[in-house]
Amino acid sequence: MTPTPSPTGPALVPDGDASDNLPLFTEVMDAVWDTDDRVKGRAYVDALVEAGFDKRDMEVTRDETSVGLPSDSIQFSVRWDDECIVGQVGPSTKRPTAVVLPTLPTGACLVGETRPIDW
Repeated sequence: MTPTPSPTGPALVPDGDASDNLPLFTEVMDAVWDTDDRVKGRAYVDALVEAGFDKRDMEVTRDETSVGLPSDSIQFSVRWDDECIVGQVGPSTKRPTAVVLPTLPTGACLVGETRPIDW
């Protein structure tokens, strides 16, 4: 079961900016963090889509290293106009963190290799 934000909590603000949508992103991220899927990037992407964010604007890093070990952290993002809402979770982070950052010069949100979101 995919966690969903509470009906009385933050809502998607389609006409707003990234900062307006940070509360919903954070609530969804925290809800996934509280499940057994806390270190699975797909769980965050799926929950954000269910909350109304557009999957086409998302990026996510890999759950495992190149040698099959769990990643120290997972990052995922939603591009919102010229800004990004970026979340980070994982064993090396004390708690889930979400921030709004400018897009990179390439238009992407995350630095380095990301995994395809092809599901």
